Amino acid sequence: MNTNEINILVLAYLGDTIYENYIRRYLIEKNIANVDSLQKEAISYVSAKSQAKFLTELLDKELLTEEEITIIKRARNYKTKSHPRNCDIITYKYATGLEALIGYLELENKKERIDEIMNYIIGGKKC
Repeated sequence: MNTNEINILVLAYLGDTIYENYIRRYLIEKNIANVDSLQKEAISYVSAKSQAKFLTELLDKELLTEEEITIIKRARNYKTKSHPRNCDIITYKYATGLEALIGYLELENKKERIDEIMNYIIGGKKC
């Protein structure tokens, strides 16, 4: 399968599930036992605004490879007219870029790289 030929929104679709699952596992491992508390804490990681912030930080600190940046640019430049009502189109495109990157890395079987990026996001920094 050539991941460069897959629709970028399909990569984001896959990446979204992986990203959210990673965050949910992280929060459960923090021993947050109340579902309402889990949901509130999760939003600080999975909202489009949060994802855009994390991606911007990764880009600003030059922690991503050229290959990864290419995937992100494909997602950011994808022509779409719709976006969630709770954020602007630029924020949405950055969030989509992060999700597409995670989906791409999953299909490329680069699970260690996903771990590095997600550990950075949840506070381990490094990357």
